[in-house]
Amino acid sequence: MKQNWKPGTVLYPLPAVLVSCGATPEEYNLLTVAWTGTLCSDPPMCYISVRPERHSYEIIRRTGEFVINLTTRSLARATDWCGVRSGRDHDKFREMGLTAVASERVAAPVVAESPVNIECRVRQILPLGSHDMFLAEVVGVQVDEAYLDPETGRFCLERAEPIVYSHGEYFALGEALGHFGWSVRKKGPAPKPAGAKPSKPDAATSGVAASGTTNPETVKPAARKRSTARKQPIAGIPGADRSGGKRLSRRPSTKRR
Repeated sequence: MKQNWKPGTVLYPLPAVLVSCGATPEEYNLLTVAWTGTLCSDPPMCYISVRPERHSYEIIRRTGEFVINLTTRSLARATDWCGVRSGRDHDKFREMGLTAVASERVAAPVVAESPVNIECRVRQILPLGSHDMFLAEVVGVQVDEAYLDPETGRFCLERAEPIVYSHGEYFALGEALGHFGWSVRKKGPAPKPAGAKPSKPDAATSGVAASGTTNPETVKPAARKRSTARKQPIAGIPGADRSGGKRLSRRPSTKRR
């Protein structure tokens, strides 16, 4: 039985990311954000929602730029710590042992220890209530080569052990259940060995179409083979035949005696 709850944000799990901001090393800061996601594919756009009272809010509003840094199991403690400490009182990069590296397209730094850095430029700020939403265009992406498959070139983010946030807790991702489109993929017939000869259709099924339906004009009923062998009595047992060895009862005669 389900319960009715008051309206709330129970859309979980969510990515827990480290947002880096600041135009100069003196004001570089990190902010933990779970209210984040994709807005558009073309042009690529993301968003973050930030409370106006947060220290990073004014930096992002003034510079109009930030970087979304994906987090991993090894960054879990830093991710939580940066969400409960203020940049007004702490140098988060230094105290968490993280490395600030210059971005390619924006002034805000990237976190070197993060496997993916998404450089964003703010296009619009939407005041919503408790949070303001920063709508931003993705202007650059950096990925760690350590997670590139050398044979296929595929980026294997799962090897970095990314984490998510759900109801106040951090979780590591579990096993893969499938890939996009796997539920509707059609399985083709099993490939035949090289050089195999095509099998001849069976006489009794040569009229069966590929769909499984039968064409009555092409399928001939199989002739019933009748045995020409007469039943022979089994030696020593009168009234028995070789079909089962059991004694057969005789029908009573209807002839008057």
